[in-house]
Amino acid sequence: MPVPIRVVLADDNYIAREGVEQALASAPGIEVISRCVDFDSLLAAIDAVNPDVVVTDIRMPPTNTDEGIRVAARLRDANAAIGVVVLSQYDDPAYALALLEWGSEGRAYLLKDRIRERAQLVTAVEEVAHGGSVIDSKIVESLVSARTRHKDSPVAELTTREREVLSEIAQGKSNAAIAESLVLTKRAVEKHINAIFMKLGLAQDDDVSKRVMAALLFLADTQPSHPPG
Repeated sequence: MPVPIRVVLADDNYIAREGVEQALASAPGIEVISRCVDFDSLLAAIDAVNPDVVVTDIRMPPTNTDEGIRVAARLRDANAAIGVVVLSQYDDPAYALALLEWGSEGRAYLLKDRIRERAQLVTAVEEVAHGGSVIDSKIVESLVSARTRHKDSPVAELTTREREVLSEIAQGKSNAAIAESLVLTKRAVEKHINAIFMKLGLAQDDDVSKRVMAALLFLADTQPSHPPG
């Protein structure tokens, strides 16, 4: 029998927390092993049970600002194997950009109205547990509409090699790691990345923002879209 995905759930709103837990309970391969109501109790639970995935509200006590994103950032350094699904009522792409600043691997950003669509929440948990990424289709639509000036995705303009490099960027890899993975020199990787930024219209952004925006555009081009709920 397959080992279930062990989940720590965090949300200070009782109704929202119960709704998420019920949605996850419908999946036989997922087990909620701890429930938390704030930033500190979530960190304590992660240390205590070492889950496979954290499903967390974006805002919780004590500051009710960006606790979910800060937990994801901590785990990127402390335990990168733990996937994180951030649930939010905000469809501003800036929140997704903050979540993916250091790579998209094992990260998901869903709007809270997706709780009603159990399959999408379950899929997000399963994806991040295996290192995948899920960005809510509404966020992707907002991002693409803001960053593109024509109907077709600018990712389509990339060469095969540039798409390979962009895929590595979307996984949060450094230039050196990309060079090793694709058997290229670091200089060749830098040239490809510069070409990617130019074609995607990102040349004027700062370096971190370029990589994050490029990763999101790649995800927008490669992920299947879901109809709004």
